[in-house]
Amino acid sequence: MPIKIPEDLPAYDILKREGVMVMSDEQATRQDIRPLQIGLLNLMPRKIATETQFSRLIGATPLQIELTLIRMSEHMPKNTPLEHMESFYQPFQAVKEMKLDGLIITGAPIEHLPFEEVTYWDEMTEVMDWTQTNVQSTFGVCWGGMAMLYHFHGIEKHMLDAKAFGCFRQENLAPASPYLRGFSDDFVIPVSRWTEMRQAEIDRVEGLVTLLGSSEVGPCLVEDAAHRALYIFNHFEYDSDTLKTEYDRDIANGTPINIPMNYYHDDDPTKKPDNRWRSHGHLLYGNWINQIYQTTPYDLNRIGKTG
Repeated sequence: MPIKIPEDLPAYDILKREGVMVMSDEQATRQDIRPLQIGLLNLMPRKIATETQFSRLIGATPLQIELTLIRMSEHMPKNTPLEHMESFYQPFQAVKEMKLDGLIITGAPIEHLPFEEVTYWDEMTEVMDWTQTNVQSTFGVCWGGMAMLYHFHGIEKHMLDAKAFGCFRQENLAPASPYLRGFSDDFVIPVSRWTEMRQAEIDRVEGLVTLLGSSEVGPCLVEDAAHRALYIFNHFEYDSDTLKTEYDRDIANGTPINIPMNYYHDDDPTKKPDNRWRSHGHLLYGNWINQIYQTTPYDLNRIGKTG
């Protein structure tokens, strides 16, 4: 089954060319089924690229998905055309009466700030509390996952001495987890962050389970069953050239940056990088969607209610 997104959203044509099944509103009305309602709270500056990346992952499952693009109410991005934001995004305050089967909260380029100094932190805490009554399952990505761990469990993020940047091997720590069906014992995933969560601090919180981790860059994927949430600190959604784009940007701006580790052949930035994480990205998000499908009530109004 396809993902339902507006026909004039840039992701529609991109994904259609790639062979991802996409569906317009007109086509969706002909099908007498309830699609899974998935929200994307997009905090990244390059919103069009990010919405396409996540649409690609969640649109590859056998289930019909209806995607709602969400932004913070009082924060308008500088790097995405206003027309695009007004056409395709809804402010959180306009959607908070909705019930969602799933919500993805993306990363944000604000790692250097304490959480409480983020301009939209008050609304962000409202969003996180709202997930407990209106969302069946939430997926916090990078800063989004760190924010949820801090909000719900008081676990701090820590600044790194140098940016964790490149493709790092991860170990499958919980092969029996339904979220890791089909996963290899180890694999690589893109990492791009100045902060980390520490395994020892996660281990001190009862109920948090680390599913994927690395001896080099720490925990990667954490399950928080009590809050019906997953937190991932790295980037399965990245395109093949996302790290290259970040590296080229920093070089052009004169910003000190290391060549991303284990990314280019022979660590040579003149060579084309290979995508070695795409299959595991599809597995993880496909498994997440499947778990939502298995657990979410058919009646959306029952999401967040017990008994």
